[in-house]
Amino acid sequence: MDNLSPNPEVVSLEPDSYKERTVRLAISLFYFIQGISFASWASRIPDLKSSLNLSDAALGSILLALPLGQLITMPFSGKMTSKYGSLKVLRLSVPLYSFVLVGLGLANSGWQLAFVLLLFGISGNLCNIALNTQAVAAESYFKKPIMTSFHGAWSIGGFTGALIGLGMMNFHISPMYHFVVVMLLAWLNVALSNGYLIRKKKVTEPHKAKLFQKPSGVLIQLGIIGFCSMATEGAMFDWSGVYFKDIVKAPHALIILGYASFMIMMATGRFLGDNIIQRFGRKRSLQVSGFIITAGMFLSVLFPHIISATLGFMLVGLGVSGIVPMVYSVAGTNTKVAPSMAIAMVSSVSYLGFLMGPPLIGYISALANLRYSYALIGCFGIIISMMVSRLKAISN
Repeated sequence: MDNLSPNPEVVSLEPDSYKERTVRLAISLFYFIQGISFASWASRIPDLKSSLNLSDAALGSILLALPLGQLITMPFSGKMTSKYGSLKVLRLSVPLYSFVLVGLGLANSGWQLAFVLLLFGISGNLCNIALNTQAVAAESYFKKPIMTSFHGAWSIGGFTGALIGLGMMNFHISPMYHFVVVMLLAWLNVALSNGYLIRKKKVTEPHKAKLFQKPSGVLIQLGIIGFCSMATEGAMFDWSGVYFKDIVKAPHALIILGYASFMIMMATGRFLGDNIIQRFGRKRSLQVSGFIITAGMFLSVLFPHIISATLGFMLVGLGVSGIVPMVYSVAGTNTKVAPSMAIAMVSSVSYLGFLMGPPLIGYISALANLRYSYALIGCFGIIISMMVSRLKAISN
C-alpha cells in the first residue's frame, strides 16, 4: 500500500466527529449527483438539437463551449479551492452547476445554448477540482486508497442519469422540467450531506499562492499519463458505436454493445480498484492498467468480430477505470503545491486528451481506417506503463 503524504488540505483536519463510512458516503453522494447531472444533459442533447433546429455542424461548434469553459477555469478553480477549502467551494459550485443545468433547458437559440454551456463547463470544473480535492483529503485522513470508488460513484450516477433521461423522454417531459428535478436532487444532497464532508481549520499559509504557477516536471508527467487515459476514454465514448457499426458489422440492436461493455467494466474496475491498490500498490496497478488498455485495443483491432471486440472493449474499460483517480491521488500528495492546485494542473493536461482524442481518431480514420485509429490509441497504454515505471513520485 502507498504511504500517502500529508498535504495542506489535511494537516489541520478536525477529527473528532469523523466516521469513515459517513464521510465516504457523503463524498460518494456528491460524485453520484455530478454523474447524474452530466448524464442528464448528455441524454437530452438530441431533444435540444431538434427543438432548436440545429445542424450537425452547428451543434458540434456549440458543444465546444463546454470544454472551453472547463479549460479556462482550471487555474481559478485550483486557486479558489486552495484559498477557501474544498468544502466551501462545493457548497457554492454544486448548487450553481445544477442551476445552470436548468438554464440549458431554457435556451431558445443556438447562441443561448452555447453561452449557458460555457457556464456549465465553468461551474462543472469548480465542482470537479473541489470534489477531487475533498477525495484526496479523505484518502490522506483515512490513510488508505479510496479515490477509485468515489469515481465509481460518478459512473453509477452516469448510468442513473442516462436511465432518468430515457424515462423522461419516454414520458415526453421537456428537458427544462427534467433538469429542474435533477437540480432539486442536487440541492437536497448539498443540504443533507455537506455537514459530513471533511473540513479544515483556518491556517496561515506560509506563502501566497500565485494564480498561475509553473507546473513541476512530476505534475506534467502525471498529466501526460492522464492525457493518454482520457484520450482512450474519449475514443470509446465517441467512436465505439461507429466502430461496432462500420468495422465489427454488428447488428443494429447490438451496436451499443461495445459502449455498454466498456462502461460496465469501467464502473466495475473503479469499485474494485481500491482493494487492488491496497494489495499491489499504486505503481504496479498503473503499470498493469496500461498493458490491459493496449491488450484490449489490439484485441478489438486484430480480431474485429463481435465477441472478440466486446471482450477487447471490456478490457479497455477495466484498464482506464483507475488511472485518472490514481493520478489525482498522487498529484494531491505533492508537497510543493496545494492539492487543489496540483489537481488543477494535472487535470488541465489530462483533459486535453479527452478533447483531442476523438478528433484525432476522425482524422486518421478519414486518411486510412478506423482500425488504424484505434491501434494508435492502443499504443497509449504502453506509454502509460513506461512512464509510470520511470516516475519516482509513484511509489509501490
